This record gives sequence, structure tokens and C-alpha cells, in this order.
Amino acid sequence: MYNPDLTADYLQRAASRLKAIEVLLVESSWADVVRESQEVVEICLKALLRHVRIEVPRLHDVSPVLEDNRDRLPAAALSHLDRLSEVSRSLRRDRELAFYGSEDLTPNAFYRQEDAEKALQAAAFVHRTVLDAVQESGP
Repeated sequence: MYNPDLTADYLQRAASRLKAIEVLLVESSWADVVRESQEVVEICLKALLRHVRIEVPRLHDVSPVLEDNRDRLPAAALSHLDRLSEVSRSLRRDRELAFYGSEDLTPNAFYRQEDAEKALQAAAFVHRTVLDAVQESGP
């Protein structure tokens, strides 16, 4: 069953996270900006899937699901599908590395300000695009 309140909740929580990411950026916490940006992208794209009544998979990168269901996406999302998918795939690759690092890599030493700024810009783009798509197509 479709729940429009759940879609709205996802998008509101993503908007709140974007504000929190701005604080992380000011604090020069580059790895955290990358990680949190990935989560914003994930929750926004899952909101879009829910909005068009597609079962949300338990995956961090839902770009294949979006691409497989392009015929069900609102025009505002469809016109940016390639970019939405690219952002999702790219940030998914950084998810664990930005959070945990590895034996030979400390996250905040690895990520740079440019990485953080790029991730935040990408997350803001995805949020704005999904919000427009949801508003365009209505409940």
C-alpha cells in the first residue's frame, strides 16, 4: 500500500540531513560529508521509488531499479536519470570507506575538501530533483 506520508518523511529527513552536512563541511569533516551525502542520496531515491509505487529494495544503490523502471518515473526525474544513477553509484562506492576506512587508510586523511564539496553538491542535486519530481506528479 502506498503511503504518501512516508515519501514526504523521507524527503524532509533528507532536507534536515543536508543542513547537518553543511555543519560537517564547516568542521572540515570531509569523510563524514561524503558518508552523509550518500545517505541523503539513498533516502531520496528510495522516496522516489516509493512515490511511483515501486518496492524499495534493501540496497544502498538503487540506480538499477530506477533504470529498469524508467517508464514509471515522473518527467522531472526521467530527464535526470543518468545523473541520478551516476551519483548513486559513485557515492555507494564510498559508503563504507568514508565511514570505516581500512587498515591502510584513515577516512579524514583520504578525503579532501573537494571530495566533500562534490558529494554535498550531488546530494543537494538529487534532493532537489526528487522533490521536483514528487511535486510535479502529485500523490
